[in-house]
Amino acid sequence: MTASFLGEDYLEVRDLTVDFDGFKAIEGVDVTFRQGRLHFLIGPNGAGKTTLVDALTGLVHGTGRAEFRDRNLLDMKSHRIVRLGVGRTFQTATVFEKLSVLQNLDIAAGMHRRSGRLLLARGKVPERVTDALETIGLTALANRPAGFLAHGQRQWLEVGMLLVQDAAVMFLDETVAGMSAEEREETGDLLQRIVADRTIVIIEHDMEFMRRYADFVTVMHGGKVLAEGTVAEIQADPHVQSVYLGTVTEVAADA
Repeated sequence: MTASFLGEDYLEVRDLTVDFDGFKAIEGVDVTFRQGRLHFLIGPNGAGKTTLVDALTGLVHGTGRAEFRDRNLLDMKSHRIVRLGVGRTFQTATVFEKLSVLQNLDIAAGMHRRSGRLLLARGKVPERVTDALETIGLTALANRPAGFLAHGQRQWLEVGMLLVQDAAVMFLDETVAGMSAEEREETGDLLQRIVADRTIVIIEHDMEFMRRYADFVTVMHGGKVLAEGTVAEIQADPHVQSVYLGTVTEVAADA
């Protein structure tokens, strides 16, 4: 651990490899995800971004080391990884559509309770739930079934579910895909509000959203890390420009 990491949560990945019957979807990846910054993970389709997150959250087997709070995530089952403080969202929001926003948050918060009782049976809204509702901007919709939420609101609800779980590391998979410009801006503002004491990693194809909100960027290609740095450094990297066939150059020109 370097001196700059003292007092911070961080996830340090070293020599991570994911092998599917001889095909290395991830090969020798080294990357450090630090607390307090929006870390974007970008790259073409098939670059290995989602597989990397799958390995770090226990959904696929990986070799190497992924140390968080003195534990190697690669040796842990997915439910224990969640309890350690590592959570994720998926490309399609996974909420209980027939239950209310409040009930979805309460179920997510249930990992902190010894009893399996739901919110309505207890008759009291936990403070962590009310705080999350306010943070994600859904207080007025607390009693609405999640299935009636707009697309962006469902994504915010998933972020809220990670908040009530006290997730110190959040992996967000294409959070703004399909959102309106207004929803993307509200999502970026939300992430900036909550990132100070968390590690947030965003898999993203929206280069404008990345350019506006990223503190640090890791570019993947062919299961390996192609480049890392600030947005300006990534946009100026000729290897990145080549992989994206001009996409990143066009983003830089619009800046």
